[in-house]
Amino acid sequence: MTPSGAGQGCVPHFWSEACDHLVARDRVMARLIPQFPGACLQSRGDAFTTLARSVVGQQISVKAAQAVWDRLLAQLGACTPEALLACALPDLRATGLSARKVEYLLDLARHFADGRIDPVAWRGMDDEAIIRDLVAIRGIGRWTAEMFLIFHLMRPDVLPLDDVGLLRGISQCYFSGEPVSRSDAREVAAAWAPYRSVATWYIWRSLDPIPVAY
Repeated sequence: MTPSGAGQGCVPHFWSEACDHLVARDRVMARLIPQFPGACLQSRGDAFTTLARSVVGQQISVKAAQAVWDRLLAQLGACTPEALLACALPDLRATGLSARKVEYLLDLARHFADGRIDPVAWRGMDDEAIIRDLVAIRGIGRWTAEMFLIFHLMRPDVLPLDDVGLLRGISQCYFSGEPVSRSDAREVAAAWAPYRSVATWYIWRSLDPIPVAY
């Protein structure tokens, strides 16, 4: 089940093994995974960009988030902590960011600029320890931290139960569209371990064939 046609370096080392595991253990995954040959989780490779995109994407659609992000990049030239801190507040608001998200992005930029957080250290820490570090930053909750674990650190076994898309996808794929609780989702995902990130990614694909990347 090795994805074909994927860009070099974009496939986590566990992807093929994870797909084999999920196909063998879960009837929905056995049907879903073959629908997306060559597709895989991708990382943008930059911790700050991943977190900033996650903040921008909070509580809005993927399409709306991309539009705001594109305007932000056009305003900044490059999304770096220094560029954000140097940008005037009205110019940041003009990109479509709410006042609260501007505050969150600026606080995130300050944490990076003054060295209060060390992304290199995270690679040797377990998932929950990284989440504790991240949620200490204003505007970053557990969902954003979990997106970082999945999309930047490519941790294999993250289950983002606060993600609306995951719950909606589980509802459609496993419960014929009936509403599902976090407990329902956790029960379904028990068969996915230790590759719940990968299964989550395919559930997202069932809703939107175009992969999102943070």
